[in-house]
Amino acid sequence: MTSRFVITGTDTNIGKTVFSAALADALGACYWKPVQSGLEGETDSETVQRLGRIPSSRIYPEAWRLKTPASPNLAARIDNVRIVPEALSPPSTQSLLVIEGAGGVLVPLTESEVFADVFARWQIPVILCARTGLGTINHTLLSLEALRHRSMPVFGVVFIGDEQADTQSIIAKLGNVDCLGRLPLLDPLTPDTLAQAFKDHFDISCFQKGIL
Repeated sequence: MTSRFVITGTDTNIGKTVFSAALADALGACYWKPVQSGLEGETDSETVQRLGRIPSSRIYPEAWRLKTPASPNLAARIDNVRIVPEALSPPSTQSLLVIEGAGGVLVPLTESEVFADVFARWQIPVILCARTGLGTINHTLLSLEALRHRSMPVFGVVFIGDEQADTQSIIAKLGNVDCLGRLPLLDPLTPDTLAQAFKDHFDISCFQKGIL
């Protein structure tokens, strides 16, 4: 059983933040983004707060905020910041906690460590976000292999995009993974449309079943 989820993805800009906002809203959870790369415009924490209608008291501050919009290892080098992976530890909270990684599973955090290595130390169940478009089978199965190679508990896969039943089915079968649902691309994307889409396309009980 768990009171925390790690949200990661097969790639960058696939909708992890939007899904994190929807999940945190539906579960009444707190949210934490360990490392934010790029501070121009809205950060991921601010997006989750806005789209998920999450009070600021349930948004935990990032451990590192990097100005440069790049992979954390490169952004830290450009910003002259030293990231210490061992110092990353999820905040203590009595509430549910949604933790969002950066980019994909193997995005480098430092020159010698990727995000999956940090997740492996935590041993928090992982929800993998994947596109439904062309190439997603390969990307998703490789990401699942990378997680399981590190003995990570995989809670399931969430698809983001248009319905692709065959693709979703083969990933579930070959990846031996639960498909938790699909979040469609929303236009307009608002707190109300997101909450309704989550309600329409996900069974909240599947996320609640293992919660302490």
